[in-house]
Amino acid sequence: MIKLIAFDLDNVLIDGEAIDEIGKLMGVEAKISEITKKAMEGDLDFETALKERITLLKGASVDEIKEAVYKIPLMEGASETIAELKKRGYKIAVITGSFEIIADRMKNELNMDYAFSNVLHEEDGKLTGEVSGPLVTGSKADVLKEILEMEKISAEEAAAVGDGANDISMLQEAGMGIAFDAKPVVKEIADVVVEKRDLKELLTVFKAEEDKVEETVETSPEETTESTELAETESTELAETKSTELAETKSTELAETKSTELAKTEKETEEPKSHEKSPYAGKNFKELLKDKKELEKKLKEFTKERDELNEKAREHKHLRDDLNNSIKENLDKALKYRDERDQINKEVKKYKKLRDETNQKLKKMEWASGRREILQAQNEIEKLEKTIETKVLDMKKENELVKKATDLRKELKGMHEDEETRTEAQELRTASEEHHAKVVELSDKAQETHENMIEYFRRIDEIRVKADDAHNEFMETRQKASEKHESVKAIFSEIKKVNKALDKTKSKERNTEHEASKKKNMAEKEIAQDLFEKFKKGKKLSTDELRLLQKHNIV
Repeated sequence: MIKLIAFDLDNVLIDGEAIDEIGKLMGVEAKISEITKKAMEGDLDFETALKERITLLKGASVDEIKEAVYKIPLMEGASETIAELKKRGYKIAVITGSFEIIADRMKNELNMDYAFSNVLHEEDGKLTGEVSGPLVTGSKADVLKEILEMEKISAEEAAAVGDGANDISMLQEAGMGIAFDAKPVVKEIADVVVEKRDLKELLTVFKAEEDKVEETVETSPEETTESTELAETESTELAETKSTELAETKSTELAETKSTELAKTEKETEEPKSHEKSPYAGKNFKELLKDKKELEKKLKEFTKERDELNEKAREHKHLRDDLNNSIKENLDKALKYRDERDQINKEVKKYKKLRDETNQKLKKMEWASGRREILQAQNEIEKLEKTIETKVLDMKKENELVKKATDLRKELKGMHEDEETRTEAQELRTASEEHHAKVVELSDKAQETHENMIEYFRRIDEIRVKADDAHNEFMETRQKASEKHESVKAIFSEIKKVNKALDKTKSKERNTEHEASKKKNMAEKEIAQDLFEKFKKGKKLSTDELRLLQKHNIV
């Protein structure tokens, strides 16, 4: 039973190659695409291909990269498929040789459980041309094993979906490997091949697997297809009949079951003969009938317990699905606030730029208008006066400072600020203050929106814990139901064995009765023939003796 599904990212969850889009920014798209193609077709090992491509991206702007990769559309059906798979209880992981910058976004946007990717190194907002991460030297199979260990499930309980050569190890490690619009080398090793470039095709694949499991747990081959209730076998009864021909010897017959459908089912599902001695060998009819009734009683108990477990499993599943829906609703709200925050931050950035540009113009204008010199002279005079007033100076030093201040005042009187420039500068100053006020206002709003987003993500974490608990309860209860179902099947098998033993006993007793009846008839016939000979010689016969002659067609 599949419990976890691992997806590749590029050309599987997203409709494109992230590194190719980044390559466009640096004008090296063609070179990167060529290397990518070789790697995906298996002609170049992934580590070498990755490092060669990353080297070509040295110097790329991180902000521009984010903007570029966020524009890559999701694969057709990605959102619906992941949401539905989560609703059905699967754990979802993305394992990609691509980059954290987009893998984490996919994890949050699609509400996936795990995201493993590589990290692009940056410095001062630019790529350094270096990369690190679990998938630089390691394989996707290694990462999948790590996830399986964390989830405490086997590889047979995992499925993997990929399209390129670097996905092969992951597809081979998983119990079910799915090639999605894949390269020929991947299709060759896959268990399932999906040609259509639409992830909704996977829902059909996993539904088929689920149906197999449901059929195993919910319905046995001996049960009717229209009901989860196990068909109850009609208990056989001992039929007693009197036979005057056998001197009132009681014969036992196996009452035929009222359900011809059950008889047909038992015949179709008859187990192969075994050389092992049957535990019912040597028992008489009554003993076998007692065994059967005890088994039927146990069968009802086990069936009831199994159905109760199935009902509990359904309850846990519904709770888990409701919680997952709640997660999705909260995630939608969180992402809405995130988008709103990002939009506000763009506005903040715009007004900061306007403010800084205005301040720069103002600074240049103040220098040109002479205002800067006036302000500097005023500041210098204030400093000199403060020094004279607050410090203990000798006469000579004090006179020097007084003279310097006096000279500056004379210079200040001769300084004049251009009126037109002063007016324009004031307008710029006012504009700068307005821009700054807008920056403060929007920053506060962005912070508020960010806190709202964080609150919804906090709620998601709380709900996810409950959803995981409900999922674990569902899986545990379902496993118990499956085990109980195996017990039901075992009891049903025992009932079939008892029925076979009853049939054999019935046949044996009938043969014995037939032989006894045959011997009795032969003895009676000899007596009748002897009586007939005496009758011919003139002996008078009684009524019973005449009836005996008639019975054997002698007269």
